[in-house]
Amino acid sequence: MKTKTVLVALALTLAPTLSLAMGCNYGKHDQQAMSCAPGTTYDAGTNSCVTTTG
Repeated sequence: MKTKTVLVALALTLAPTLSLAMGCNYGKHDQQAMSCAPGTTYDAGTNSCVTTTG
C-alpha cells in the first residue's frame, strides 16, 4: 500500500514537468512577418533590413 502511494505521488509530481517538456517548442514553428521601413527590404542573409538601390 505504501509503495503504491509513493508511486502515485511521484507520478503526480512528474506529470506537469513532462507536459511542459513536450510543449517547449510552442510557437517556434510559427513565422512572424517582418516589416521594414520604406526604402528598405529584408535580407535573409543578414537577418536585417537593407537599403534598396535603384
